[in-house]
Amino acid sequence: WGIVFFVFWFLSLSFTIGKCSKAFLCNHVGYTIWAMVLKVFTWCTADTPFKSHCRLLPKNYQHVLALVFAINKINQDPELLPNITLGFRIYESFFSARKTYESSFTLLSTRNGMIPNYNCDTQDKLSAVIGGLGSETSIQMATILGIYKIPQISYGSFHTMLSDKFQFPSVYRMLPNEVPQSLGLVRLMQHFRWTWVGLIASDDDSGEKFVQTLKPMLTRNSICVAFTKQAPHVPSPSMVLVFREQTSKLHSSISQTKAEVIVVYGDTDSLLGLKLFLHVNYQTALTPIGKVWIMTAQWDFTSYIALNRWTLKPFHGSLSFAVHTKEVPGFRDFLQSLNPYQSQGDIFIQRFWHTVFNCSVLYSSLTIKDGRNCSGKEELASLPGSDFEMKMSSQSYSIYNGVYAVAHALHALYSSKSKKEAMGKGHLLELQNIQPWELHPFLKNVRFNNSAGDKLYFDENGESSAGYDILNWIVFPNDSFVRVEVGHMDLRAPVGQEFTINERAIVWNSRFNQVGNHCSCHPGYFRTVREGEPLCCYNCAPCPEGTISNQTDADRCDQCPEDQYPNRDQDKCIPKIMHFLSYEEPLGFVLASFALLFSLLTVLVLGMFIKHRDTPIVRANNRELSYVLLLSLLLCFLCSLVFIGQPGRLTCLLRQMAFGVIFSVSVSSVLAKTITVVLAFKATKPGASMRKWVGRKLAGTIIVSCSLIQVGICAIWLGTAPPFPDLDMKSEAGHILVQCNEGSNIAFYCILGYMGFLAIVSFTVAFLARKLPDTFNEAKFITFSMLVFCSVWVSFIPTYLSTRGKYMVAVEIFSILASSAGLLCCIFIPKCYIIVLRPDLNTREQLVRKSKSGTQEL
Repeated sequence: WGIVFFVFWFLSLSFTIGKCSKAFLCNHVGYTIWAMVLKVFTWCTADTPFKSHCRLLPKNYQHVLALVFAINKINQDPELLPNITLGFRIYESFFSARKTYESSFTLLSTRNGMIPNYNCDTQDKLSAVIGGLGSETSIQMATILGIYKIPQISYGSFHTMLSDKFQFPSVYRMLPNEVPQSLGLVRLMQHFRWTWVGLIASDDDSGEKFVQTLKPMLTRNSICVAFTKQAPHVPSPSMVLVFREQTSKLHSSISQTKAEVIVVYGDTDSLLGLKLFLHVNYQTALTPIGKVWIMTAQWDFTSYIALNRWTLKPFHGSLSFAVHTKEVPGFRDFLQSLNPYQSQGDIFIQRFWHTVFNCSVLYSSLTIKDGRNCSGKEELASLPGSDFEMKMSSQSYSIYNGVYAVAHALHALYSSKSKKEAMGKGHLLELQNIQPWELHPFLKNVRFNNSAGDKLYFDENGESSAGYDILNWIVFPNDSFVRVEVGHMDLRAPVGQEFTINERAIVWNSRFNQVGNHCSCHPGYFRTVREGEPLCCYNCAPCPEGTISNQTDADRCDQCPEDQYPNRDQDKCIPKIMHFLSYEEPLGFVLASFALLFSLLTVLVLGMFIKHRDTPIVRANNRELSYVLLLSLLLCFLCSLVFIGQPGRLTCLLRQMAFGVIFSVSVSSVLAKTITVVLAFKATKPGASMRKWVGRKLAGTIIVSCSLIQVGICAIWLGTAPPFPDLDMKSEAGHILVQCNEGSNIAFYCILGYMGFLAIVSFTVAFLARKLPDTFNEAKFITFSMLVFCSVWVSFIPTYLSTRGKYMVAVEIFSILASSAGLLCCIFIPKCYIIVLRPDLNTREQLVRKSKSGTQEL
């Protein structure tokens, strides 16, 4: 059962049936690994594996340890694969397709020679292969292993080609699909409102496919791609000029763009040139400061850092996606227990120890010049993360899960075979002759919870169910780093919880301008197309008056509900204030006070006239008509109070009706007074025929008939279109005008017109009678009062039409009070003056004398 580690080597895992001792397992494993010790964990820069340009990569030692840890746990588990011991063999690829094919054929041969299709080992039975980390290596392996239907568990290849079950039916991946990662990138951009980003992808089919997949997703979500560049290749001696040209163009794109966020896609090997470019630029102070890198899970950018002493500082504050990982119980303790002098069978550890701690290992050829010996007490936890990490990496976690996936599938297969044996349908020989292809149905259906608590299974495409972690990289001045898990992207989560991010846990680059990374319109504005720019970048225009936008980057502004209005910033709607003339506000209080004051004055005048009802001046001016006029004026003053306060159904009905009828009675009384004065004077002439019309009957007939006409108009109004309470939500911003809708404006103006007609008739008659004797002559005062009355109501109409809300009501109240007060003062105040201050003029003799003198003058 084989495993490919990284892109340079892979492991094969074998198993032994029967009760095998642990000592045998150790010897077996040790012997198998020892044959490959000089080539494991090496980085080769030559074009072929036969040139000595290879150096150790200590960081990847954790991959082997994860494998060993998983196999040891399985072999120690009495419930999983009882009486069966697992072992493994390690092979390398050396960056070479030829070496990868050669190692793949070696898996199909006996241990001591590469003879394909010939394997006489009875205990080293190949069950499955785990590998490889790189897509190219995985595809090359699958080409050979697929012929024999040997299960291949890939732990590092994201290439979508491997998801094609028609072409690669034997490949399973301990990695999730790339779609959740692309979706997670979009969600990340949306969360931070990054709408202006750059893309750098590897110069291969995977990078091109990634760009073709991601760019439409970004565009659909209004995220602009500032530039798209291919990562430069690692320069060879003959390609230095090409590398310089590529990096120059890349540097120009990064430094000139306004985008502060750059997404990087590619695996570790295809992005070596980019890492070298960033290192050189940082060292020469050319790196654009403030950029935040968003790396995909394919790129382990900490690889080769210790080997080449490249800096990680450009990546401080960056975010990366990684295959979901959890802390595996016991793994840290397993790492801390390692010792170069006590780990039997592990032929990697001494060279690893020698490399990372720079010391000489006793009893070996691994020495250093200063002669310092390794004590074995050195702590792995003290190493920088670029050399070795105590936390299990995503690749190691995938290896660990891959080993357990095969183990659970083997366990299910053996359980099935054992049942047949118990039923007499098989025997031990059948267990020894299990073929690798028999494992497929069990791998497809494998479901288990690992020791970290994660539920693992393969989907219909043979891909892992795991999601992605979002990591924040914190790089310290000494180039040590910490990975902080700040979010997740898991499509298995409930709807709305697939993407999570803890923004407070993120440490950003100190020069990163997060706000300036996006062009966005704040609430209260909406987006307008910017000519010559991509559609996802735009100008911001303020919302038109009366509309709002309550979200960022709104495409349009919306009207508020009728009972609400926009606030000053036009980013939310607030309830409108009910607006009507109330007693609590100064205007309403003043008008109500004047109404009560004039009502009181009218009552005093009426009381005075009643008290002095037998005096000549009261009797000479038709006291009954004076009583009617004073009572109607009192009601006029009081009816103005109905206009104050919140309008209701009853008050709306009473307002104009009471006003129209009562005022008609008042004006009719004035008209009756005027006609009575004229007729009274005419009746004093000898032989006058007018004498029979003088009396109470005529005055009463005039008042009743004139008033009934107004009552008729009001009745028609009530019967056809009566007034009703209404809410005017549009006339004033921020206010709901609570008012009475007149129902019929024609009826309202008919009432006013009829009152105007009565007033004009009264004014005309009084004007013609202004030269009658002073004793009888109220015509002067009536003329002046009607002049005031008509002036008030003529000015009322334009003023009334030009106002809204409570001020319209206030205008009508003022007109009622002013015209009523004009009648009261002009007609009755002179008489009150004589009654109170000049009682000597209020005598019959004075009345007769003035009457005679007036007659002689005429």
